[in-house]
Amino acid sequence: MRFNREGITVYVVDDEYPVRDALSMLIKSEGLAVKSYSSAQDFLNDYEPDQPGCLVLDVKMPHMDGLELQQELIKKNIDIPIIFMSGHGDIPITARAFRGGAVDFIEKPFKDKILLDRIYEATNKVLVTWEESRKKHHIQNCYEHLTEREKEVMKLVVNNHSNKEAAKILGISNRTVDVHRAHLIEKMQAESFSDLIVKAMVCEIL
Repeated sequence: MRFNREGITVYVVDDEYPVRDALSMLIKSEGLAVKSYSSAQDFLNDYEPDQPGCLVLDVKMPHMDGLELQQELIKKNIDIPIIFMSGHGDIPITARAFRGGAVDFIEKPFKDKILLDRIYEATNKVLVTWEESRKKHHIQNCYEHLTEREKEVMKLVVNNHSNKEAAKILGISNRTVDVHRAHLIEKMQAESFSDLIVKAMVCEIL
């Protein structure tokens, strides 16, 4: 399945210009955004972690090789799918790459379709994760825009307190709780009270 990849960037890191150029043209031919770098450090200096994408990374490079870049990303808690490329693949190197969380390891030379298929598989996962993160952020943003009283009411009602019990605890009328509850459904953009409970779980108040 190939989703709409607007906003997704494929990063290519390889110290050989002909390889970078050929891969960039291939990826662009699929309508994907691409950025290429001649070194791991150049990538680190430019990369913004909040930008969704995947990394096509050569193993053997001077100064900082692909495996070292992978470890640096892990240290920085940067989670980006990595597709390793190598003309000198062996079992220890491949094993290290996969232990570090690589999504694939392909040996040069490879067919264009193999790389593109791996890129689409990686970006599919990115898009699913990105969409989940976007939805979570939206829910949390809605919650932050509630008044303090609305937050108090929400915490009580989603934790199985009746309107009457919530009113007694907060020292307000049942009618006021009813009004706040209606506002909660609207401001949290919940389709039902059950949906409000799901959103409360995301906000960690259940």
